[in-house]
Amino acid sequence: MSIVRMKRLRLIVLAEERDELFSRLLHVGCVEMSEPDELLSDPDWAALLSRATSSLGDVKADLASVTSALATLKKYAPVKTGLFVKRTPISEADFFDGERAKASLANAQEINECVSTIAQLTTQQERLSAQRASLTPWETLDLPLEQEGTQTTTLLMGTIPTATDLDEVRGELAQRAPLTELMPISEDKEFHYVLLLCHKAEWPSAQEVLKPYTFSSIRFKEFTGTARENIQTLTAELDRIEGEKEAAKARIVALGPCRSDLQLLQDRLNQDAAKEAAEENGLTDGQIVYLEGWVEAPKQDKLERELKRFDLAYELTDPEEGEMPPSKLDNPDWMKPINMVTEMYSAPAYDGIDPNPVVFFWYVFFFGFMFADVGYGIVIFLVSFLITRTYHPKGGMGNAFGLGQWLGLSTFLCGIFTGGFFGNSIEVFSESFLGIASENLPAWLQAFNNGIIVNPINDPMTLLILSIVLGALQLVCGQCIHIYMEARDGHPLEGILDVVPWWILFAGIGVIALTGSAVGLIIGVVALVATQGRHNKGIFSKIFGGVSSLYDITSWLSDLLSYARLMALMLATSVIAMVFNTLAALPGNIIAFVLIFLIGHVFNIGVNLVGTYVHAARLQYLEYYGKFYKDGGTFFKPLHYNTKFVDIIEEET
Repeated sequence: MSIVRMKRLRLIVLAEERDELFSRLLHVGCVEMSEPDELLSDPDWAALLSRATSSLGDVKADLASVTSALATLKKYAPVKTGLFVKRTPISEADFFDGERAKASLANAQEINECVSTIAQLTTQQERLSAQRASLTPWETLDLPLEQEGTQTTTLLMGTIPTATDLDEVRGELAQRAPLTELMPISEDKEFHYVLLLCHKAEWPSAQEVLKPYTFSSIRFKEFTGTARENIQTLTAELDRIEGEKEAAKARIVALGPCRSDLQLLQDRLNQDAAKEAAEENGLTDGQIVYLEGWVEAPKQDKLERELKRFDLAYELTDPEEGEMPPSKLDNPDWMKPINMVTEMYSAPAYDGIDPNPVVFFWYVFFFGFMFADVGYGIVIFLVSFLITRTYHPKGGMGNAFGLGQWLGLSTFLCGIFTGGFFGNSIEVFSESFLGIASENLPAWLQAFNNGIIVNPINDPMTLLILSIVLGALQLVCGQCIHIYMEARDGHPLEGILDVVPWWILFAGIGVIALTGSAVGLIIGVVALVATQGRHNKGIFSKIFGGVSSLYDITSWLSDLLSYARLMALMLATSVIAMVFNTLAALPGNIIAFVLIFLIGHVFNIGVNLVGTYVHAARLQYLEYYGKFYKDGGTFFKPLHYNTKFVDIIEEET
C-alpha cells in the first residue's frame, strides 16, 4: 500500500520492429513513454535523430468512420440497451483479428456511404420540394410558364400582399391603363397570386399604378409547360428520391447485426490509436528508434521477457536525483475505488505518500455519518452491488460503484446508531396505518428509533460535539502521518518539533477548561515560540517566527469548525426524510403513502448523495490533506488495454 517504485527505461530498437514492439508493450501494460521534446532541444541529439512518425492519422480516420457508423445504427436501427454497457470477454487473438477488422471497417464505410447518399438525396428533395411549393399557387393557370406575352402585350405572373384590395388595384388600372387586365389565380395567408396582361404601350403607366401596392413579378425560367405538368413531374421525382432514401435506410437497418463487430473494431482502433501516439514519442534516423519511458519496478521481469523477443538494446535504471517519475498507487482491490477521490484532488508526489490507506476509512466513515440511515444504506449498497456484478464497469465508473458499496455499508451501520430507517418512517407508518403509538412499539424498536448513540433530530447539540471530536481525531491522525513521513525521510526530530508543541498547547486548553490551571497552556505557548521559527536565520527571526505561529491557532479553530458540516448534513438528510414521511401520511391512504414515500426518498437520496459525496471529499482535501499530503506529482499512464465494449483475456505467447 504505497507508491509503486519506477524504473527509467531507455532502449534502441530497429525501425522495422518498432510496431511489433509497441504491440507487446500494449500487452504488458506497464510502460509509459516519455515525450522527446527535452532531448530534441539538445543540438547534439537533434543533429542525429528526429521525431518519429506513425500512422496515427489513418487510424484516427478509421476510428472516426466506425464511430460515425455506430451513431448511424443508433439512429436508424436502435436496440434497447441499459444505462451501462455489458462487456463481452474476448481473447487477444480474436480482438486483433485482422480479417474481422477489415470486414467490419468495410461495413462501417458502407453505412457511411448510405448516410452520404441519404444526405445528398435529402438535399435534392428539399430543392425539388421548394420548387413544387413555388409552383403550387399557379397550378390552375392553364398557360405555359415560359409564356411572356405577344408582339403587342406583356404577360406577367406576380404577387400582391393579401392585405391589398384587388378590386381597388383593378379600378385604378382601368383609369390609368385601360388596356391592362389583372386576373387573380389563387391566394394564401400572405399573397394574392395574379396574372397581369398589359399592352406594351401602357406598361409604364401600369408599373406606376402597381408600385404602391408592392407588386412583385415572378419568373420560372427553369420550367416549360404548365405549372400542373411541372408539379406532376416534380412529384414523380420526389417519389423516386424518397424510394432511394428508404432503400438506403433499409440497407443501414440490414447492417444492424454488425453492431457488435463495429463496437469491437472501435475498441481495437482505440488501442491502435494509443499505440501509434506512443510510437511518435520515439526518435529515429530511419534505421533505428530511440525510446525513453518509465516502468513499474514490480513488473520489470515481465517487461524484460518481452524485450528479449527483439533485437534491441535497453537499460533499466533507478530515477536520477531531481527526476520526478509518475506516481502509481498500489492498493488491494477492495481499496482501489477510493482512487476516484484521490484523483479528483491531485496526484501525490513520487516521494510523497499514498493517501488511499489513510483516507479510505475517514472518507467512507464521514459519508456514512452524514447520510446515517439504514434504509438509504441498503439502497445505495444494493444499487452499487447489482450494477457492479451485472455490468462489471471499469475505470472511473467501476471505482464509483465499487466505492458505492462501501458507502452504502457505512451509511447502514451509522444509521443503526442514529435511528434512521428512511427517516422516521417506522413511527409515522405505525401511528398512521397500524394505530400503534411510538411508545407502544417493542422496546428494541423504540431504542432504535431514539438513536442508540444520538438522534440528530432530538439531540443536535450532542451531534455537533461528536462531529467536532471526530474532526479533532482526524486532524491528529494527519499530524501523526506527518511525523511518520519526516521519520521515513530521515528527519524524525523535525516531525516531532512540528507537531508535539501543538499537542501540548491544545492539551493545555483542555486542562484550563477542566481545572482552570493555565500551566499546560503556558508550556505549549513557550514550546511553539521556541520551535516553530527554528528554520529562520538569526535569533530574533527565530523568535518572531515562533510568535507568529501562534496566529495559526485561528486556522486550527477554522479546521475544527469545518467538521460541523458532519452534523449539518446528517440533520438535513433526517429532516427532509421526516418531512416527506409526514406528507406521505397526510392523505391517510396507503397507495398515496407509498407513492409520495418513493418519490420523496428517491429525491432525498439523489440530492444528499451529491452533497454528502462533495463535503466528505472537502474535509479530506482541505482539513486532512493539509496536515501531511505532498502533491505535485503526475499519475502513471502506461500504454495498456483500455476498452469500452469488451474485456480482453490476455494470453501469454
